[in-house]
Amino acid sequence: MTIRDRQPLGRDYQLMVSALADVTRRRDAAIDDAELAYQDSAARAAGELARAESDALAADRWAGAAAAQVLDVDREAARLWDQLRRARGLRIRALGEVPEPASVEAMPRVALQRRPEPGEDVVAPGRQSPRVLLSRAADRIDVTIHPHGHGLLPRWALLLLPFAGAAGAALASLVAAGLVTFGDTAEWGGQVIRGIGWLTFAVAPSAGVPVAAYLTHSRLHARMEIGGIGLTLLGGMVAATLLSLSFAATR
Repeated sequence: MTIRDRQPLGRDYQLMVSALADVTRRRDAAIDDAELAYQDSAARAAGELARAESDALAADRWAGAAAAQVLDVDREAARLWDQLRRARGLRIRALGEVPEPASVEAMPRVALQRRPEPGEDVVAPGRQSPRVLLSRAADRIDVTIHPHGHGLLPRWALLLLPFAGAAGAALASLVAAGLVTFGDTAEWGGQVIRGIGWLTFAVAPSAGVPVAAYLTHSRLHARMEIGGIGLTLLGGMVAATLLSLSFAATR
């Protein structure tokens, strides 16, 4: 075999070596790209894991705070319920024990609070905190059960109760007289209107009692005792009797 016969084989060998080197370079480039992609993915996964752990810790803290708030709200509600049951002069002893809270499964999904975002308030906008609602209920119970001034009407208020009863009875008697007079001239339903008028005459003496009770509770923060009710009825009976007699004398 001559030297000329060996040249094509050497050229083919060089071509194969060159192709092998090119494949090696592309393999190294692909390995480098894969390594870089792996490192980027690992870094992103580590970041996601760190954020997930941080969110889990924040959720645990929020859940602990919510559980503590639930216990505080339950204790305050039980205290207010017991205070309301032991109130004197109120027909609420048949309330029984504190009702059980509604089941979570029975509540609509809209009512379930989600975990707040960082920096967001636990109470959703537009909703009032349970502590605020319980404080308002406690104030109303305290005003109802323990009004200011120990629930006793002052003496000057006792002197005004007969006049309040007389004013209420006079107003009711005037309405009754108007109904009876209108019933005498009405073409249809005259008897019914007159009956309502005479019934109004019958209840006129006690017409001032609800008004006096409301005013003493809202203005003086006191309760209407038996004596106050009696004074109001006395004034109403006197005024209603006088107006009834005067109305009967004119007929």
